[in-house]
Amino acid sequence: MQLEAYAATDVGPVRENNEDNFLVDVEREVFVVADGMGGHAAGEVASQIAIDTISDILIGDSDPDETRLQLSVDDPDEAIRERLRYCMNQASVRIRQAIRDEPAYRRMGTTLVMIMMDGDNAFIGHVGDSRAYLFRDGRIQRLTRDHTVVQQEMDAGRLTPELARIVPHKNILTRSVGAQGPVDPDISVRPVQRGDLYLLCSDGVTDPLEDEAIAQLCRSTHPEDLCQTLVDESIRCGGEDNITVVIVVVEGDD
Repeated sequence: MQLEAYAATDVGPVRENNEDNFLVDVEREVFVVADGMGGHAAGEVASQIAIDTISDILIGDSDPDETRLQLSVDDPDEAIRERLRYCMNQASVRIRQAIRDEPAYRRMGTTLVMIMMDGDNAFIGHVGDSRAYLFRDGRIQRLTRDHTVVQQEMDAGRLTPELARIVPHKNILTRSVGAQGPVDPDISVRPVQRGDLYLLCSDGVTDPLEDEAIAQLCRSTHPEDLCQTLVDESIRCGGEDNITVVIVVVEGDD
């Protein structure tokens, strides 16, 4: 499959620092969005460490057999899942090392959402509330489930989707990469089709925009312009957070 990729990030209308970071590597087919947290610029430190770690492991020259949590995995798909788990956990280790070196960074961490292509499959990994979507045949599908207190309340039937968008604690995470320790990411795999559009974004997009609004922009906007359009629309609809979008389009055979 031949891929095209686009990205945009914006500090937003309120924040002084952009704590989001992203990685786009079309040649190695690795795409990542990280949304840092921690205050006093610690969030941007955490997200940059995470991006650098993933780049070192998945794009660098590391031996694949050394980048697994379990070396006895024989299934090729599960081996890739192990690599994603490994690099996310290594990012967490490096963030905690930075915290030990600089006490002002205590409690810093980051969300992560990433796609790694392998042949005709897309492997999606995530921790936190940055999201991955698939836009296919005019419809959008959310590929990740937020690791938040609000999502837990929704899953338990104690909170409606409408209320979930306005409760004050909607961004409290139940999982993140960093100060919380070892990471248990969600990893999924799905077949890729020609014409697929994968969208990775921080919650600076999904807080102000509902899924159908994102889908409508996907329908009406050329992929090359879609990242900036999503940034602009997020701000227009009242978004106050940092905003980051990565778009990956499957064009067809090489």
